[in-house]
Amino acid sequence: MSATFKPTESYLRVATACPLVAVGDIVQNVRHIGDLYDQAVKQDVSLVVFPELSLTGYTLGDLVQQKQVLEASLHGLLRLAEQTAQTETAMVVGLPVAIGNALYDCAAVLSKGVVRGIVPKTSLPSYKEFYEKRWFQAWQGDNTTVAIGGNAVPFGTNLLFQIGRAQVGVEICEDVWVSEQPSQKLAAAGATIIANPSASPEQITKDEYRRQLICIQSARLMAGYLYAGCDVSESTTDIVMSGHQLIFENGQLLAERAPLSDDPRLLVTDIDIDHLLNDRRRDTNFPNNTNLPVIDCQITPNQTDMVRTFATEPFVPKTSDMPATLDKILAIQAEGLVGRLRNVGISNIVLGLSGGLDSTLALFVALRAAERLGKAPADMLQTITMPGKASSERTQNNATALAAALGVPNQVIAIADQVQTQLAALGHDGQEQDITYENVQARLRTSILFNRANQTNGLMLGTGDLSEIALGWSTYNGDHMSGYNSNASVPKTLVKHLVAHAASKLASNEAQQIVQAILETPISPELTTAGEGGISQHTEDLVGPYLLHDFYLYYFVRWNDTPAKIAHIAEQAFADAYEPAEISHWLEVFLQRFTLNQWKRSAMPDGPKIGSVSLSPRGDWRMPSDMQPTLWRTTS
Repeated sequence: MSATFKPTESYLRVATACPLVAVGDIVQNVRHIGDLYDQAVKQDVSLVVFPELSLTGYTLGDLVQQKQVLEASLHGLLRLAEQTAQTETAMVVGLPVAIGNALYDCAAVLSKGVVRGIVPKTSLPSYKEFYEKRWFQAWQGDNTTVAIGGNAVPFGTNLLFQIGRAQVGVEICEDVWVSEQPSQKLAAAGATIIANPSASPEQITKDEYRRQLICIQSARLMAGYLYAGCDVSESTTDIVMSGHQLIFENGQLLAERAPLSDDPRLLVTDIDIDHLLNDRRRDTNFPNNTNLPVIDCQITPNQTDMVRTFATEPFVPKTSDMPATLDKILAIQAEGLVGRLRNVGISNIVLGLSGGLDSTLALFVALRAAERLGKAPADMLQTITMPGKASSERTQNNATALAAALGVPNQVIAIADQVQTQLAALGHDGQEQDITYENVQARLRTSILFNRANQTNGLMLGTGDLSEIALGWSTYNGDHMSGYNSNASVPKTLVKHLVAHAASKLASNEAQQIVQAILETPISPELTTAGEGGISQHTEDLVGPYLLHDFYLYYFVRWNDTPAKIAHIAEQAFADAYEPAEISHWLEVFLQRFTLNQWKRSAMPDGPKIGSVSLSPRGDWRMPSDMQPTLWRTTS
């Protein structure tokens, strides 16, 4: 990989701000806003969003129509615009603006010393505690211009603002609570970020509803969403504001300032513009109406670091109820298997039980399928353990002991002699432990399993996981093949969590201890020997750490990220575990193996999709089987 990734190529650093409010004291409010703005500048923020009517205070009431207030607000706006003159940080700030016969609740966009545009509020609440129609009119017209500080400033709801690689649209508070949000049209026209200066009084459970609302809106629009709520220092005559601040990216919460808290007043994170555009382009139903004017804010983002953090196991769901999520994954796997058994009229399952993680997960899925069909495990499930010369006592004992502890029939069929017979027939000396030596074992095991399935009217259940499928770490028509593979879209890093969770529900303490021993066993194909006893092959020594490969797979397939970007964020995520040179080396190995092993994926068995990434050639992933990895060496 020759190119060096720069954060500004993909990310835009954004912030929401929650300044102290001196209701009606515009000079003081300008000072508070300016202080937080300076903090944003120091942190290389490209866009900072302040709350609704932040120049005057939202709770000013009838005084918002005072001429002195309106004039002071415009003067304060120009003062703030001047503050942006020498920075690379744009600002969105709220104020009332009088135009002709009406007063509007507005948000102004400032950058490089200029008021770039003003967006009026579309939806005015006048119910319960809200009386906005008492003071303001809703803007329903086309874009126009207004005179601000002697300059003609674009004014209207159909405006986009270019900030770095992002186009920003603005809607104000209630605009996102109504059934037809202005942000829908803005996103369709290209806005990848929506800024929402807001004033939302706190009530019991309203914070959770607000969080869900912004989450869903950002997901529906495949956009970044910056929600900036007013501070508790607003007037408390009849309501209490909470200072709730939220930054979402396509349904993912990136940062939050908790309601009624003493959290920092500036909430900063990095939004991935490339990821947003990737999902929009992938969804060919997403509208593309590039018919709104785009105002260049002349901002050149200058961040050189990242404040955003990255999970080291992106495939492992981060939910509030992890056990329930893992149960759901196992249920999807089991239901897929049940459906296949019913649809093809097969009543039995045959499974190769090796004492490894993948076959253990497949066993748990098969047990759930049996339960779903109302059958005892012994009535529909048979496991076979097939030790060869390289098989360790540890894995084989774990396999047979687990089957016994769970009441599952298990047969041990030693394959060493059959392997030697096949090798001899091929003129192989049986001593050189080459690829033929290894693959004869894998294909022999698969042949035995398929033949037993024929013998018992059974389905041969595969065990290979998503990580192995991505790397091509399987023997074609050996462990690569099965009648159905319930693990097909489960990556190795998730397999461990599922196995541990399934084991925690076992009634047998003995079985739980055996599974714990399996979890602690090094991952190995056990196809070659090196010395006497023990596990001689360690998969991760050969192909690299699955922790890294799953990370690469997620960002490469889910997000179509470049190798240079993947390496950069991997260095952030694994700063305490791997050196940059290691990350780069194993990324090259991943790209090489992933590209050159599509031919195996093109003929992979059926299996259920359980997450955001699947490599099924009939579903999520299509690529030429004979492609070379040259692209990744020349372009990163």
